[in-house]
Amino acid sequence: MTAAIVPTPASAWRQYYALTKPRVVQLIVFCALIGMVLAVPGVPSLAQLTLGLWACVGIWLVAGAAAAFNCLVEKTIDAKMKRTAWRPTAKGELSDQQALLFSGALCAVGSAVLYVWVNPLTMWLTFATFVGYAVVYTVILKPLTPQNIVIGGASGAMPPVLGWAAMTGQVGPEALILFLIIFLWTPPHFWALALYRVEDYRKSGLPMLPVTHGNAFTRLQILLYTFVLMASCLMPFVYGMSSWLYLSVAVVLSLGFIGYAWALNRQYSDELARKTFRFSLIHLSALFAALLVDHYLF
Repeated sequence: MTAAIVPTPASAWRQYYALTKPRVVQLIVFCALIGMVLAVPGVPSLAQLTLGLWACVGIWLVAGAAAAFNCLVEKTIDAKMKRTAWRPTAKGELSDQQALLFSGALCAVGSAVLYVWVNPLTMWLTFATFVGYAVVYTVILKPLTPQNIVIGGASGAMPPVLGWAAMTGQVGPEALILFLIIFLWTPPHFWALALYRVEDYRKSGLPMLPVTHGNAFTRLQILLYTFVLMASCLMPFVYGMSSWLYLSVAVVLSLGFIGYAWALNRQYSDELARKTFRFSLIHLSALFAALLVDHYLF
């Protein structure tokens, strides 16, 4: 009989940190930061910088809590998929109780930070986003409908709204435009991943679009969404939030995404689906970076 392996404190912290899905949370905080910056005319004051820092901390903690709760709920599904089988909950390295307590603690601390040092509106919007992702999307939508990522994408599109609310105490039309961009970006981004991971999703039993409607239908949906996404990406310029600098970057990035989707729709390969997925990450990051640069230059 072999002795049980007790994890060191360092390895235990790495396991907890992995539950927060750091790369995803980094993108969430980045998008929230863009919302904060765009909400402040000119160079922010020291007080505004401090406010933004507290907002980033609170949003990071609550987003990490949602990710940890997602890992807990989907541990059985994660264990069946190569992409997620390494997660501590899927491998049994962390118990359900440990994951739940960790998620609850992060959510409580993050909510307190937002309520005390930012404002109640941001706290409630962030908590609603937690519920939308961790409960509505993870528990209800994801296992029931192939439109899960479309409806559930509303939670993932909230970060700029949270950032805007943190700095202004309200939700303006500019924040809703940023929300719309991420909301329409999410389906083609995630479906490109689902195309080359389709066997994983089939084994897991999740009704992802490539599983329920097939490869060809999913590719067409990706293409159609990229056209609608391009229209939304032009809205910051049309509304007057940005100048020609942002517009030129948005057009190039949108045409690039459409080009990948067009090629994918014409002739499928796993490698092209991977490239489309990777470009979608570049698309969103570069688009928001262009908004940031444009904000300070013009």
